[in-house]
Amino acid sequence: MEYKLTLTAGWKSGPGGFCDMSSPSPVQIREANAHLAALHRRVADLEQKLEAAEKTVREQAESLIRKDEQLRAATQEITENKDREISYLHEKLCQSEESIQKLQHMVKEKDSLIGQLQHRCQLLDNICKSRPLLDSMLAQMAEAERMGPIIDLCKPIADTSLTDGESNCSPSGLSNHKDFSLSEDDVDDQELDGVVFGTTV
Repeated sequence: MEYKLTLTAGWKSGPGGFCDMSSPSPVQIREANAHLAALHRRVADLEQKLEAAEKTVREQAESLIRKDEQLRAATQEITENKDREISYLHEKLCQSEESIQKLQHMVKEKDSLIGQLQHRCQLLDNICKSRPLLDSMLAQMAEAERMGPIIDLCKPIADTSLTDGESNCSPSGLSNHKDFSLSEDDVDDQELDGVVFGTTV
């Protein structure tokens, strides 16, 4: 739309009555029309820019709304995943604590069993270390049982050569007479009888 300025001659009231108005020159009319046309173009340009700006703002607002909805959905999903993960980890933690308690109880039982087995192993070690002595003692006891009872050789015999009135069965007489002397094996057997037969195996 183009605005044009058109001025016509007319009358103007004044102090002395009506007077004839002077009409503007064609140059003034062209300048005025050019000014109006430039103003119109400026207004149209501003309207276009305003419409473009409103469209941009509207698009940005819609984009922000979509992004906000997307962020809300992502946040909700992350929150739900976090809650599920926390619940899962809490359940695993409870199971782990229960397993730890069971394992600790089993460890205590195993420690007690190990202590008993160690004691028995110590006893077996002591028995194995004492085995040669026990075998020797059993062998000597078996030999002592095979020997039978001891024959009493102490009988009263008159001896006129003794001036002190002691018999040949006295300890001094046995120790001085070679027929009634004991051999070394018999002495060892008697000592063994005194030691072994008083021992309970």
